[in-house]
Amino acid sequence: MMKHYKTMVQIGLNILYYRKQQGLTQEQLAEQIGITQQHFQRIETAHSVPSLSTLLDIADALGVPVQKLFDAR
Repeated sequence: MMKHYKTMVQIGLNILYYRKQQGLTQEQLAEQIGITQQHFQRIETAHSVPSLSTLLDIADALGVPVQKLFDAR
């Protein structure tokens, strides 16, 4: 598997947490940041590695600093 898989899982879980806090669906958030729902789902489940630009877009859409997406819970 990929070298940073555990980190990608953590990022996905944090995205899920903040997305649920905002009451957004995967489709709604994906649309806000200009990616497909399928791509978003793959990011959230650590099956795809997002670009830095996409991570920044996700953090902006969720209203959290990008560092929060890396926090261990």
